[in-house]
Amino acid sequence: MGDPSPGLLTDLLKQVSRSFYLTLRILPAAIRPQIGLAYLLARATDTIADTQLVPVADRLLTLQALRDRILGHNSTPLNLSEFAHHQGSPAEWMLLERVEEALSSLAELSTEDRQRIRDVLSIITSGQELDLKRFAGAGTERIVSLNTDAELDDYTYRVAGCVGEFWTRMCRAHLFSGVDLDDDFLLASSIRFGKGLQLVNILRDLAADLRQGRCYLPEDRLWVAGLAPFELLQPANAPRLRLLYDRYLDQAQEHLAAGWAYTNALPHTQRRVRLACAWPILIGMRTIDKLRVGDVLAPELRVKISRAEVRGIILRTVLFHPWPAAWNRLFPQAVEASGNEVASEADLG
Repeated sequence: MGDPSPGLLTDLLKQVSRSFYLTLRILPAAIRPQIGLAYLLARATDTIADTQLVPVADRLLTLQALRDRILGHNSTPLNLSEFAHHQGSPAEWMLLERVEEALSSLAELSTEDRQRIRDVLSIITSGQELDLKRFAGAGTERIVSLNTDAELDDYTYRVAGCVGEFWTRMCRAHLFSGVDLDDDFLLASSIRFGKGLQLVNILRDLAADLRQGRCYLPEDRLWVAGLAPFELLQPANAPRLRLLYDRYLDQAQEHLAAGWAYTNALPHTQRRVRLACAWPILIGMRTIDKLRVGDVLAPELRVKISRAEVRGIILRTVLFHPWPAAWNRLFPQAVEASGNEVASEADLG
């Protein structure tokens, strides 16, 4: 598939996600348009869900309408002008204004690729709808928390773990369909890969989410730690949270170690795909390192990886990819995480 709409999968995609665009740019041409288009549509649904100036009921209706268009249940063009005008980012505004072009591009894909995109977006939008309903009416005066680890695991699957599945199925179909691989291992590890990235985001954004009334740390775990969700609004309570918080960092690291195993299980000839997987894993690990020493409840201290650090990660992976020993030293925590996985899951279980 080419890009029938000028700039849709290049300029616009780069504007709405500079970090993902790095990953997309290195992917083989056989899968680049499909994955880029899936990302744009997912970003559009996420933008609708996050437009806080629009009432939750209207966001749910519009999200469902876009979901129906994506799934082919409805062909009526969408008018997202109301949502577009509420965007503070010109790129987000343009994304919503051009969503019909993205839907037209979806219709031009092969039946198999179109269905893969529909499957993953159906799951993603179900997570977005669940989030809107769960946190309706939440705010600093009413903190709403997830209840259990099972709810957290379900959420991370819906919004990110399923993306690992989609990525794997797309690569398998177009890049190495004839290679003998352990598909069960690849799919299971790709799901954990996605969950790990999302869990890192949740832990990094904890303080900001709390100020919107959202707490993704399960309430039953907080109570065991002697904390109520509303107490997390006070940065002074960070030391009381630290032990539980670090256990979730450990879990995120273990998921990313599964992502590293997934990356290494891909054919070594698939250099571009392996690099595209390695970059978010290593950036995620660098984020975890910073979160282990940061003031995680202070909203003004949001952890961010510098461009220089990202460039360093990219350079090292490109240089070390031909050399397995040097490559694996990029993620020395993989062995440690594998050995500690059962113990830390027991701590949270």
